[in-house]
Amino acid sequence: MDQVTTVSTHRAVVQELLNRYLHERPIDPNVETQLIADLAQDHYQLVNVGWEGEHRVYGCVIHIDIKGDKIWIQHNMTENLVAEDLVALGVPKEQIVLGLHSPFKRRFTEFALN
Repeated sequence: MDQVTTVSTHRAVVQELLNRYLHERPIDPNVETQLIADLAQDHYQLVNVGWEGEHRVYGCVIHIDIKGDKIWIQHNMTENLVAEDLVALGVPKEQIVLGLHSPFKRRFTEFALN
């Protein structure tokens, strides 16, 4: 599979996974979870936006980038096992980078180093 096909496939898989997570999120009438997708630069995020009483809620829940032929998991504040879910959707482990871990720690995983 060439890099263009790989990136195209990764885009579809990442969007499918984040849409699945988006619809699984607890529904709070005052807090909205948004899917932010920068298709030109391949940055994807789930973000919470809203209010809990007088307290502002705003924050990135999940951040995934596609760099070259790799999917980089940059941030995960959920209980979802994002990397394992990507593997279940057909992404090879050597094409997933746990960017939320230091390069040193990545050496001890089954996933790509960079």
